[in-house]
Parts: sequence; C-alpha cells; structure tokens
Amino acid sequence: MGDLTGENSGIVIPPKQGAQMAIDEYNATNPKVKITLKPYDTQGKPEQATGLAQQAIKNDKIAGLIGPAFSGESQSVGPVLEEGKIPSISPSATNVTLAEKGWKYWHRGLADDSVQGAGVAEFIAGALKAKKAFVIHDNQDYSKGLADVVTQTLKGKGVNVQNDIVDTKGTDYSSTVNKVKPFAPDAVFFGGYYAQGGRLLKQLREGGVTAKFLSGDGSLDGGLIKGAGASNAKDTFISCPCLIDPTGKANAASKKFADAYKAKFNADPAIYSAEGYDVAQVFVAAVKAGKTSTEDINEFLKTVDIPGVTKQMKFGENGEVTATDVYIYQAEGDKLPLLGNSKDATVG
Repeated sequence: MGDLTGENSGIVIPPKQGAQMAIDEYNATNPKVKITLKPYDTQGKPEQATGLAQQAIKNDKIAGLIGPAFSGESQSVGPVLEEGKIPSISPSATNVTLAEKGWKYWHRGLADDSVQGAGVAEFIAGALKAKKAFVIHDNQDYSKGLADVVTQTLKGKGVNVQNDIVDTKGTDYSSTVNKVKPFAPDAVFFGGYYAQGGRLLKQLREGGVTAKFLSGDGSLDGGLIKGAGASNAKDTFISCPCLIDPTGKANAASKKFADAYKAKFNADPAIYSAEGYDVAQVFVAAVKAGKTSTEDINEFLKTVDIPGVTKQMKFGENGEVTATDVYIYQAEGDKLPLLGNSKDATVG
C-alpha cells in the first residue's frame, strides 16, 4: 500500500518490486500455501489510503499489509488496521510518533526519524564541519518530524541553525531562498520528498546559495537530481535508514540481492527495494511456520529474528525494528551512490 502512480511513486514502486520478488521466490518453491501480493495505490493521499484499507480488510480479506509507505497515510490507516486486527510492516514510513500510538499490529522495517535525524545531523556537524545550517521542511508529518530532530541535534552540537517552512503545494520558493542567502549557511537541510526537493535545490542554486544540500530518505531518488539539474546537485548528500548497495560495499547479501533484482526487473535496486524484500520475507517466514491467520501472523512477528539483506529482522515490543543504521548517499552525476554509514562516512 502506497503511492504507486502519484508524484512521489519513485520511492514506493521499488519496495513493491522488492516485496514481489520475495513472494515470487517463495511461490516458485511450490509450497502448500501460496501468497498473493495485491497492490493498493493511495497516490500518497491519507484519505484515499483509509478507504483502501477498509476495502482490503472487508472485501479482499487480507492476512497482512506491507505498508503504508508514507507516514501521513500510516497515521490514518493505523486505527483501521488495529480494528481489523491486520498485522502490518511498513518498509518506509519513518515518523517517530507512529511507534507511540500503542498499536499492537503495527511494525516497521527500518529505523525511525529520531535515528535518521540524529545520524544526518552528526554527519553535518562532523564530516561536513558545518558551523551554520538552515533547516527547511514542508510541514507534513514525515517532513516536520525529521527536520525537528535535525534542528535539535545540530543545536546540541553548537551549530547555529535557522529554519523555514515551505508550502507543500508550492513551486516558488523565492521567499525561502531570500532567507537562506543572507544567513550564508555551510549546509541546508530539507525535510520532504524528492519532487519538491529538486525544485527547491534548483532555486537555491539559481539564487546564489552554494551551501552543501542535504535531505532525508524522501529525497533518495534520481528525480531529485533531475529536478535540480546535475550541475546544481553537486555537493548534495541524502540520508536514509535504508540500504541501496548494488556493489556489495556494505555486505555480500546486498550484492546478491541487487543482482537478482536487476535480473528480474532490468533495473538497479532503488530506495527501499531491499527493505520491501526483507519485510516480505518476514511474512513468508510466518507462512512457512504455519501461521496464516492474522492473529497467528501477528504473534509470530513478536518473536521473528531472521537475517535480512539490510539488517537482522527483529522487532521490539513497540513494533520498531531493533537495527539503527543510517546511511549517507552522495550525488555523482545523475546517480546517488552509497557514501557510507553516517557514523563513519567521510567526504574527500
């Protein structure tokens, strides 16, 4: 469940494909119980997601949900899934408050924005040695939450920070550019998604802002560079609690996954491809263990502890995955290759 045809579908189609790959691999073994993956296209709209969730439960009788992809739609769909007793694992929603609802059927397969925000702020203050930073967000659940953590962490490290909010539906960011330029920051961080981030970066560069540009996982897509222009994307860094590692820089499993993914989809893995795969593998493991009812699958998720491509798949009592790695990606031409773990990534 997620935005499969909307403006930010580029960060939802990859995990959908990763999940499809895991389920296809399982079904190819000709098991007694096969799994069907049914897509629900929310177009990133929380109100649309709610209706689709109700349909999925009442009409389609789903046994589990991969998603919702975004934090805003997760906030809306969570209560529906709780009432329907449907176990869910999001491969991409990172807002901190999702784990604070007391939901019993909700899980996510990557670290939240408190972890990501702290990780990228450490990188800004440490590897980039920034003394002044300008933090911008578009006031959506995900964007604001991530930007707030970045701001707080940077201030705690003695970095001088200024902030601004942009309209999520806006396309002219001149008022923000006019605030950023006289401040002359060493780094600009944007909390939001790649379509808007690309436009913002383009206008910052055209307005004479030369600071290093950073954003979170919502911007980890080639659409950011396309929107900004490759020359404008120089000195751009994107953080993500996700692993895109086609060369096997982080581990051998990610190289094996990347090769299989490319063979199946004729494309390199992208943001959340591997997380979608890992999350689906958790549901596969449940079915392999004979857990096919929603209640039995949810009980299985409390004890699951299996190696994934991106991390060990194990959940805490609040549904949070226990692994906490954050990775940094650096723009090179029209690509965003892995630079390294935020804890030790260095810039030449």
